[in-house]
Amino acid sequence: MRFTIEQTFAGPLEAVEAALVDPAFLERLSTLPKLGRPTLVHRVEAGDLVHLWVKYAFTGDVNSAVRRVVDPNRLTWVEESTLDRRTHRTTWRIVPDHYKNLLRASGEFRLTPDPGAPDGRTVRTTDAELKVTVPLVGGKVEQAIVSGLREHAALEEEVLDAWLRETDA
Repeated sequence: MRFTIEQTFAGPLEAVEAALVDPAFLERLSTLPKLGRPTLVHRVEAGDLVHLWVKYAFTGDVNSAVRRVVDPNRLTWVEESTLDRRTHRTTWRIVPDHYKNLLRASGEFRLTPDPGAPDGRTVRTTDAELKVTVPLVGGKVEQAIVSGLREHAALEEEVLDAWLRETDA
């Protein structure tokens, strides 16, 4: 399933980009529901590139049909990403700790200044592909995951906007 998510942040591109790879901001994201506490596993800066490995655990509710196939306590993964500060693009992929054969997800985040907002807003566009290979329910699980990602993205906007206000970015 291919999908796109667009977010608008109340700050200039450079400040938004810096926050998204700041370990302290990642810690702040632990206030959001369903994903538990993001844990920075590793960070490498190499010139204009920032490589991150961030571990997540799903802590939301899982319906009974999904529980027949997966153990909710084993819904953990690492998001591997590489930000190119020159192009303001981040490529990423999800690497499940368990159930590797059931889920594939990867995509790209693009940051651009919001041309319609002279006050320094930034748009992040996510283009991604998600595939759940569970017979009969895979498509429904994909839709549920994308719905959850959209919900998370809306909440993430609020957290990042507050972060930018607090840090005077």
